[in-house]
Amino acid sequence: MGTPDFSAPILETLYLHPAFDVIHVYCQPPRAAGRGKKPRPTPVHQTAETLGIPVSHPERLKAPEEQAKFAALGADVAVVAAYGLILPQAVLDAPRLGCVNIHASLLPRWRGAAPIQRAIMAGDRETGVTIMQMDLGLDTGDMLLEERLPITAETTAATLHDALSALGAKLIVPALLGLNDGSLPPRPQPEGGITYAAKIDKAEARLDWARPAAELDRHARGLSPFPGAWFEHGGERIKVLMCAAEAGSGEPGVLLDDSLLVACGEGALRLLTVQRPGKGPLAAKDFLRGYALPIGTRLS
Repeated sequence: MGTPDFSAPILETLYLHPAFDVIHVYCQPPRAAGRGKKPRPTPVHQTAETLGIPVSHPERLKAPEEQAKFAALGADVAVVAAYGLILPQAVLDAPRLGCVNIHASLLPRWRGAAPIQRAIMAGDRETGVTIMQMDLGLDTGDMLLEERLPITAETTAATLHDALSALGAKLIVPALLGLNDGSLPPRPQPEGGITYAAKIDKAEARLDWARPAAELDRHARGLSPFPGAWFEHGGERIKVLMCAAEAGSGEPGVLLDDSLLVACGEGALRLLTVQRPGKGPLAAKDFLRGYALPIGTRLS
């Protein structure tokens, strides 16, 4: 049970492993996309069709008939990874071993919708994947396995997304085997350190140059590439996809050199990779060849 790119490698891992028989895939319905706004199957849907696995994509799972269809599959376990729908108790209880979730954080830190982005934006030095048994709470179930990954000064939401997806695919195999043979007993989450990863609001993507450069660096990398932190100049919203905090001082939002060093409330932010609307990402030096931003320019 999964929907986006994050979940597709996990499905492939389960399909290819000799211990498992993937009998059905659940994902969210196709959504309108592209210039023609035609319905486009989700990444997991596309992967399942390529592998020849039956797919269901109900809008919700609250209807008794949908719950009956799910129960009729006779599954031993349901693996859930970024599915995007709430699972009612009847669905949680249907598989023999319940429903197991692959969550992209070290629970109980960053329960909720956007753990990858929030970990970077908050300045966490590490994150990871937790495999847990699901209950009706928001990421509150007992844990089976976890593994950590470092967050570095070069980590973006995109790079961390891919690393955590691969780690989830790696961990789900021993987690399911241990759950099945009883060698991996679930354990409660710690009671302290609970935080919630609120869904990313596009309104928070605008860069506020009055903030410290170190915060803006984390903010931009945590939103890269989507929705992308941005500033405005000449009526355009220009995204910042990669950057680095540096020494420097000046009026916030003013360029301190001719290589995209921007003064902040504390320190300065070097813009390394940027993107204009409708264009591809460019390194700063390439961007400046066709877009003049001299020293003293104010960015808003």
